[in-house]
Amino acid sequence: MSVTPGRRAALEVLRAVRRGALADRALARALDRLEPRERAWTQELVYGTLRLRGRLDHLLAPLVRRGLAALEPDVLAVLRLAAYQLLEMEGVPDYAAVSQAVEQARAVGGRGADRLVNGVLRAWLARREEPAWPDPDRDPAGYLAAWGSHPRWLVERWIARWGVEETRRLVEANNRRPELYVRPIGVSAADAIARLGAAGIAAEPVPFAPDSVRVLPPAGAAEALAAVPAVVQDPAAALVVRYAAVPPGGLVADLAAAPGGKALALAEHARYTVAADASPARLGRVRENAARLGAQRLGLLVADARRPPLRDAAADAVLLDVPCTGTGTFRRHPDARWRLRPADLDALVALQRQMLEAAAPLPRPGGLLIYSTCSLEPEENEAQVDWFLDRHREYALRPPAGFDPALLDARGRLVVLPQRWGVDGAFAARLQRRP
Repeated sequence: MSVTPGRRAALEVLRAVRRGALADRALARALDRLEPRERAWTQELVYGTLRLRGRLDHLLAPLVRRGLAALEPDVLAVLRLAAYQLLEMEGVPDYAAVSQAVEQARAVGGRGADRLVNGVLRAWLARREEPAWPDPDRDPAGYLAAWGSHPRWLVERWIARWGVEETRRLVEANNRRPELYVRPIGVSAADAIARLGAAGIAAEPVPFAPDSVRVLPPAGAAEALAAVPAVVQDPAAALVVRYAAVPPGGLVADLAAAPGGKALALAEHARYTVAADASPARLGRVRENAARLGAQRLGLLVADARRPPLRDAAADAVLLDVPCTGTGTFRRHPDARWRLRPADLDALVALQRQMLEAAAPLPRPGGLLIYSTCSLEPEENEAQVDWFLDRHREYALRPPAGFDPALLDARGRLVVLPQRWGVDGAFAARLQRRP
């Protein structure tokens, strides 16, 4: 039995991720080479395998005598792909899934790899008893790391902060397939839903995020964007722009703009918006979105936010959506949970502080500095804002009037948690420079 193009593409993506590529970009390149009928299946196989990698490894480990760490990386990837298919996917008989995996192992793993994969997967199919998970009462972190498929060090952080039950809800939220949301540009959410309906696409409002629209299956992003002027954007990100509440008619700067959804939303009502990013390739995505939407009064600049391309006191509002651990976006970027290391947090906090220091002089007196992340970690969020305010007494927290208090903490900062709202995580602080 020959290996299908979709399975070959899935293995290529896992190889690329292992070398440091981001899964969404590697997958997009792989899907371009596939027939349309294979794309959805391949995407589910790749993202599902990455999402449940910890669970799959826990189930596979007892079946590999020498341990998973002793396997060739490609052979382990073949096993993970097959295990996910057997555990979660329908439409392909078990014997066919095993045969495909054996053929693929023979092609990439060298001598004996096919026999090993065949033996492991047949033992998997023969197993009928309930898997032996860590005891959730005696070792909740171990249970949520294995069954919940998350690095243990992150689970332990979250348990210390929120307790076991809320951490379990977060882990479950991170393991759900993400829904498709768009943020209309130039039209209201209600108008966008009407336009989508006229194109035969079912959509619905998001009650707590008035600027967002949920696009219902089976429609995809391409169909939705063809029917309505919009960007693909999670409600959590759209809420950051609404929370910023930038007065109309001003000069706005987004210092880390890619992929551009927030900058385009800010540009709707600004006199002019500067969208800057350090990456020319990522800024190209902003340019593509701006051209597609016919955005006016939007300037694009390749620039490092630590050396922003603005004069002091020149902007009415500055958005600083900083690079972060991204722990609020694990359901959309399942590879990120396995890439992240504890040392990354300290390095990112240091980078964020450099960016904050560089941004501080840019708003005019009375202007706004909006600091935001897609992280759940207090070092990048609440503690970072406290650090900044201690150093910059010319700034004060100024939450917007009329914003939903359920989305704000006690000091008026935006806090969106996946386990509570069912969307990505986000944090923002609206800081005003004193007149």
